[in-house]
Amino acid sequence: MANLNDSLNDLMSMDGALCAAVVDYSSGMMLGSVGTGVDMELAAAGNTEVVRAKMKTMKALGLNDNIDDILITLGKQYHIIRPSQRLSGIFVYYVLDKARSNLALARRKVADVESNMSM
Repeated sequence: MANLNDSLNDLMSMDGALCAAVVDYSSGMMLGSVGTGVDMELAAAGNTEVVRAKMKTMKALGLNDNIDDILITLGKQYHIIRPSQRLSGIFVYYVLDKARSNLALARRKVADVESNMSM
């Protein structure tokens, strides 16, 4: 199991990685972050609402399933939100430069990091 800082630093090893954070979506509080390019406090709070809305919608639809990840594709960036399967109420937020990153590898990387992360 990798601790929080090691997990965040591991995410930054990918080509095109700009920043990453681990967020408690029950409170919207950022538990840790690394990198630059995005106001991570604001992003943590805003993406908490994204995760909450998706969880609420899944419940309303009666979907008994888990979210692997939520992808937001911007003109110049990818934003990946991955709710933790093991750590309740936690998600990983990962921002990449679209021109310098490989989306498939990034999704795999965030999944691997999340599955090995400890608090």
